[in-house]
Amino acid sequence: MKRLYESILEIYTKYKEIINYIIFGGMTTVVNFVVYFVCIGVFGLHYVTGNVIAWFLSVVFAYVTNRLFVFEKVNSSLFGIIREIILFFGSRLLSGAVETLSLILMVEKIGMSDKISKFIVAIVVVILNYVFSKLFVFKKYDN
Repeated sequence: MKRLYESILEIYTKYKEIINYIIFGGMTTVVNFVVYFVCIGVFGLHYVTGNVIAWFLSVVFAYVTNRLFVFEKVNSSLFGIIREIILFFGSRLLSGAVETLSLILMVEKIGMSDKISKFIVAIVVVILNYVFSKLFVFKKYDN
């Protein structure tokens, strides 16, 4: 049993960033989906409006969890943190636009269900967000 624990710990240590991104990315996706389905199912909002609200709340959640648990506070200076926030929200704005435009295309032009479209588009968005965060947002810029 100890050997299994050590093996799991070794794998986790080696792939910590990816594993944490999958965990917290999954939680962010849950936040996004719950807010989205509450907006359209409970409040009767249009799917685009619900998507925008879900996007905003999930981006706030994602920034905090990515900074604390995935990329682990790469920057500590005020400039570094402000730069991180701007790049994070900017990159998420880009992926949010891709998500919203893809939803509109799939629902209104192709005729797919908004619920099925939301799941399909989520896969692309999760990948885009990881690439943006890894390559541009959470890089060390403190002097």
